Amino acid sequence: MKQVYLDNAATTAIRPEVIQRMTKVLQEHYGNASSTHSFGRSSKALLEQCRKNIASYFNVAASEIVFTSGGTEADNLALRSAVRDLECNEIITSRIEHHAVLHTAEQLQKEYDVKITYVNLNDCGLVDYTHLEQLLQESNKAVVSLMHINNEVGNILDLERVAKMCKSNNALFHTDTVQSVGHYTIDLQKIPLDFLAASAHKFHGPKGVGFCFIRKESGLKPLIFGGEQERGYRAGTESIHNIVGMDEALKIAYTNLENDKAYVFDLKNYFIEQIKSKLPNVSFNGSCSDSKNSTYTLVNVCLPIAPEKTSMLQFQLDLKGIACSRGSACQSGSSQQSHVLTEILTEEHLKQPSVRFSFSIYNTKEEIDYVVETLSAFANT
Repeated sequence: MKQVYLDNAATTAIRPEVIQRMTKVLQEHYGNASSTHSFGRSSKALLEQCRKNIASYFNVAASEIVFTSGGTEADNLALRSAVRDLECNEIITSRIEHHAVLHTAEQLQKEYDVKITYVNLNDCGLVDYTHLEQLLQESNKAVVSLMHINNEVGNILDLERVAKMCKSNNALFHTDTVQSVGHYTIDLQKIPLDFLAASAHKFHGPKGVGFCFIRKESGLKPLIFGGEQERGYRAGTESIHNIVGMDEALKIAYTNLENDKAYVFDLKNYFIEQIKSKLPNVSFNGSCSDSKNSTYTLVNVCLPIAPEKTSMLQFQLDLKGIACSRGSACQSGSSQQSHVLTEILTEEHLKQPSVRFSFSIYNTKEEIDYVVETLSAFANT
């Protein structure tokens, strides 16, 4: 059976070069980085070199990079400490954030009675910047949490605009960049945000590792206690091989960024052209068909398929060897509708199946032809 993987927004294949480097580290650098003997010092040297390397891509100090288990932990670290330790009494966010942010905010509201305010969105799910400015002017001590790129529909937030808006209104700004790190350059000297979350497995690195950027002198406190690792921000023995894998994946991603971006962007445009040709009544959710306001890595389509056939679509695609997602991968096992699509789609469109296809350098136009033909055959039978 043909196998086509178009679920790269959920996770990506690890690059062979990354696996090779991780394997070498597993074999040769197994010392605990907190140990003072030569084995430990070897691991510590690797750890700190990776920290410096990663910091350089974002134009920040190495001390501002804290390694975590991934984006979810980084989101929790920033938001929880902003409320608990930095005395933020309001979280300004949107209703289409990742649940790592939304559920954390809801839990903080229960624990600390913090106010949650949702910024208005337009019909495509883009943030209403005028409303955000109004909310900031009305707030006292707020932390804004808005993702750079929406993981379901690909909408892009103007990070620099929001960061400067927050700064001028004495608010903190946290952003989840899980879908953008490794795919876009982010200069944190030009963008005065306070906290950023990233995850290696979204840019062809290993799962179980990510990082949190914490602006120096922010006053953020630990989420996990039990040791002095990560300058006290995150207790626990560092996973050196995973951190090295993340470093290698990020190095390759940014070295090849322009060529890879052009290749994947061409695949996305080709997919849009082909599916429009085969299914003229298809529609595109959010701004995913707008190259200016959406990422080049994914498209979320609302398919003109009869409601009674909707429940069989994902099953049929899987039978054909096609991997994709209804909403985010975190929700794909749930019978509930995507909270993102529920927020931005009409009732009529919600009755039709929506599917997210996300692309990488390992995809081809031949694969896209196969997927579009499969969708067309299913819709027309």
